[in-house]
Amino acid sequence: MTDTDFTFDPDSGFGHKRIHELMPHRYPFMLVDKIIGYRTEPDKRIRGIKNVTINEPFFPGHFPNHPVMPGVLIVEAMAQTAGILTQLVETGIGQGRHQFYLAKVDKAKFLQLVVPGDQLVMDVLQVRTIRGMGIYRAEARCENKLVASAEMMCAARTS
Repeated sequence: MTDTDFTFDPDSGFGHKRIHELMPHRYPFMLVDKIIGYRTEPDKRIRGIKNVTINEPFFPGHFPNHPVMPGVLIVEAMAQTAGILTQLVETGIGQGRHQFYLAKVDKAKFLQLVVPGDQLVMDVLQVRTIRGMGIYRAEARCENKLVASAEMMCAARTS
């Protein structure tokens, strides 16, 4: 996935208020600050932003005097972005009838450290859905450099 692979209506973006309507996560575990665009045709894609600041609660312990965003949290940020896409696609207007849980992660790669001051740009493609499960391909970039990628599956649970 590259920028040329992902075009969207510039008016399709939204901020934290709409994200909070779609997702149950809250501070300190909400890892998506903004959606800068999504589309549902011809394929289902979304681009989200996580602004990484020194104030993140995990930095004092990971690692003292050398803060690095944990890879599992980068994967979680990509999964939350996938969850937002799923809510938008499933209901058409994003009313959030189901809650989705990360069920599987494959082919996770971490290529570069993510540190305070970075802006994590996450692109997620919904590959397919089967029986209440979504399969996604996700990439995260900082300054246009690929820092992480993964394939993941999220499973729905009716609330």
